Amino acid sequence: MPVSPDPEDNPSSRSCCGALSISELSRPVEVADSSSDNVFWTWPFLGPLLVENESSDTRDHCANERTFLSYLRLSVYMAIVAIAIVLSFHLKSQPSHLELRMAQPLGIIFWLLSLSCLVLGLGNYIKTLDKYSRKVAIVQTGWRTQSIMSLIALAIVGTCVILLVITKVEGEADG
Repeated sequence: MPVSPDPEDNPSSRSCCGALSISELSRPVEVADSSSDNVFWTWPFLGPLLVENESSDTRDHCANERTFLSYLRLSVYMAIVAIAIVLSFHLKSQPSHLELRMAQPLGIIFWLLSLSCLVLGLGNYIKTLDKYSRKVAIVQTGWRTQSIMSLIALAIVGTCVILLVITKVEGEADG
């Protein structure tokens, strides 16, 4: 009885349009063998990227992943704050009319900053991963990262000041 060849041994059968299986979707991708412009978009998308460890490559890739996870964590925290602001979450008292009027625009601002933080983190991760695969990465931030993170810090500090001023004005009006 003739043995049929294994379809996974044939490189031409590996494409995004063939029959999909879990093993095909999670097949490792050799970064050195990648001929595409950006290694992040190499098929299969769910496959782990295998990078030959020369000097400190593994440490650098882990640091890049940790940085992305920090961006993701900040984004989630800001989304939670946005939801809390929109819902006017107060523990001791009812929100004032001014707080209710400011809640929706302030919540939308925090939600948009949360999305921009997530997109910025993912963009930095993909760009750095691509540069690591071509051995040309330099660890530095660009003007986009600095400006968006400055805007996020300004929004957080500004919101704290606004909420403190509202509390002070309401305290003086009551007293």
